[in-house]
Amino acid sequence: MRAIMTVIGPDRVGIIASVSALLASLNVNILDLSQTIMEGIFTMTVLVDTAEANCSFEAIRAALATHGEKENLDIRIQREDTFTAMHHI
Repeated sequence: MRAIMTVIGPDRVGIIASVSALLASLNVNILDLSQTIMEGIFTMTVLVDTAEANCSFEAIRAALATHGEKENLDIRIQREDTFTAMHHI
């Protein structure tokens, strides 16, 4: 299943590396990624594939939230179909 993930927080070295390492440990594949810095705030949107993940979607969400708290980042993930339905006009 594909999902959309967002990462927002104060910019610093290593954000992409730490988030990517966590996703790799969960066997979640990054399909596409866009990131920018807006006045010192790091923002990243990531399209991921969780089909081969080694845990449930809820466990992925919890791991990302825990990592975000530890790293002073707001990390959220939602299923692509939910994201699409919410943003469909």
